[in-house]
Amino acid sequence: MRSVSTIILQRLGLGVLTLIVVSLVIFCAVEMLPGDFAEAILGQGATPEAVTAIREQLGLDKPVVQRYLGWLGNAVTGDFGVSFARLNFASNFGASTNTTVVSVADQLKPRFVNTLFLAGVAASIAVPLSLIIGILAALYRNSVFDRVANVFTLTSISSPEFFVAYILILFLAVLNPILPSLSNIYETMDFGARLKATLLPALVLTLVVTAHMMRMTRAAIINLLASPYIEMARLKGLSPVRVILRHALPNALAPIINVIALNLAYLITGVVVVEVVFVYPGVGQLFVDSVKIRDIPLVQACCLIFAAAYVLLNLLADVMSIISNPRLRHPK
Repeated sequence: MRSVSTIILQRLGLGVLTLIVVSLVIFCAVEMLPGDFAEAILGQGATPEAVTAIREQLGLDKPVVQRYLGWLGNAVTGDFGVSFARLNFASNFGASTNTTVVSVADQLKPRFVNTLFLAGVAASIAVPLSLIIGILAALYRNSVFDRVANVFTLTSISSPEFFVAYILILFLAVLNPILPSLSNIYETMDFGARLKATLLPALVLTLVVTAHMMRMTRAAIINLLASPYIEMARLKGLSPVRVILRHALPNALAPIINVIALNLAYLITGVVVVEVVFVYPGVGQLFVDSVKIRDIPLVQACCLIFAAAYVLLNLLADVMSIISNPRLRHPK
């Protein structure tokens, strides 16, 4: 078990190193965005003195390395700075005053909760559905059900998210007004109303991620059906359902766990398009709005949260794979 602990610690170290590299890439990418926030906030009539004053007030006049190290050190403690877009500037002949300060963390917290709720609803539908369809497709391989499932999943995985979203809006919100086309979420909503407003974007995400998990489940189980111990189980007279559920599925968990973790990471990091289409007040929508107005601290915080979620879920997948595979728990 000591070797397993070493592997987990190595994964943790690689995860931390990956986050540091990603933070550097995020900071450099944001720095290379065209335009200047100070000039954008002041408009065409901005004087050089006013631009300089705002840049000094926001700390944009400091060297890049100093700003990066300061931002990274604060981000480690959970302090992502203040939102530039929420600062109220009053400029008069080159002078500027700041009257309102809104922290990035205060803006991110409710949005991140909304994104987690959307991802949770989508995952609660997609994971059981994909496992059931994948097991049935492996059980009835080359049957009509298997072919229909493969065609359906290939169609959904090949369609862009916005296309699937607009198709569902057409059929479930316009022609048949069952669900709202816009996800108006607010803090005082009860669970039922929140779930109804979130269901349509959750269905879009379900159709996108179910195909990956279903096909991996099917492939992993079919790959094990030719194993000698599976043949022995069949020769003993066990039913096909018991052979798959009791003998094949436990040994196929490692690749299935990996693909589920990757898709769960996608449900958090890849919701930008879906949230924009449905005007869902999540991190993805906030990220797009922040890029438009060059709100640098918010853009950096959103990117770092996406990266951290992806790295942590991949780390969880590695740990779960090690736990589920005896050959990794007891290496020679």
